Amino acid sequence: MNDMVQDVFVHPQALVETTRIGPGSRVAAFAHILPGAVIGRDANICDHVFIENDVVIDDDVFIGPNATLGSFSRTRPASVQHAQTSIRKGATIGANAVVLPGLTVGPGAMIGAGAVVTRDVPSNAVVTGNPARIVGYVDVLNVPQQATSLAGSEKELPKLRAKGATLHHLPLIVDLRGALTFGEVEKHLPFTPKRFFVIYDVPNMEVRGEHAHKTLHEFLVCVKGSCSIMLDDGEYRDEVVLDTPSVGLHVPPKLWRVHYKYSADALTLVLASDVYKAEDYIRDYQQFKEYVGKQ
Repeated sequence: MNDMVQDVFVHPQALVETTRIGPGSRVAAFAHILPGAVIGRDANICDHVFIENDVVIDDDVFIGPNATLGSFSRTRPASVQHAQTSIRKGATIGANAVVLPGLTVGPGAMIGAGAVVTRDVPSNAVVTGNPARIVGYVDVLNVPQQATSLAGSEKELPKLRAKGATLHHLPLIVDLRGALTFGEVEKHLPFTPKRFFVIYDVPNMEVRGEHAHKTLHEFLVCVKGSCSIMLDDGEYRDEVVLDTPSVGLHVPPKLWRVHYKYSADALTLVLASDVYKAEDYIRDYQQFKEYVGKQ
């Protein structure tokens, strides 16, 4: 193998049947890579890893011991058994993890040890478990909001790193009859809404959002329960917990956002600055990075 590909280290006890391995990559003992696989530059493939045909691994990917990529699964439809499995640049696959065929693990994503990946993994997501679920994002600043204790107070809300995103107090009135919170356009809201929608009955393991807008502003209030919002401006990422109706989150254009970690009773109100326009959405993370000039 070393004679076929320059600057590639392959352990003598590895079985490497492909010749398509980029320079700087390393393959440890007892790994088995089938002839249809493609490996990029500077990949690190640890002991006992099995890589099926139709697997494409980009540059700078780490694959931990005993991981299995793209192997046959009786639970997967026949149409995807030979579909391409893609592990994108900078991803990490933990020890003993399994990635089923036909899936894409996004750039910078991290697969936890022992995880069984049954669905595509978004860019920079951290997934664990069987089946694997998103539990966080790489390089995220968890904002110490403590929204419940701040509700109705005049304490300053935390500053966010994601460009243009801000948290806002909404008035809170509490008496023997219950509690009331409200917002006034031009006083509490940073734009004039033209549309609203409500998100509810979201299974906790599901992820919503995963897009950016070119010109649309949104203002989010979790009216009941709690949810987490991950914001990404192409350079910095924040994760904000919304858990009170008296704190709102302004999400300006050109921010990638993900909604997840919904409580069972979560009900989130979203006010939007314009009517729905499909052309205003950016739904691919790499296209978003190019759009905001943060490649």
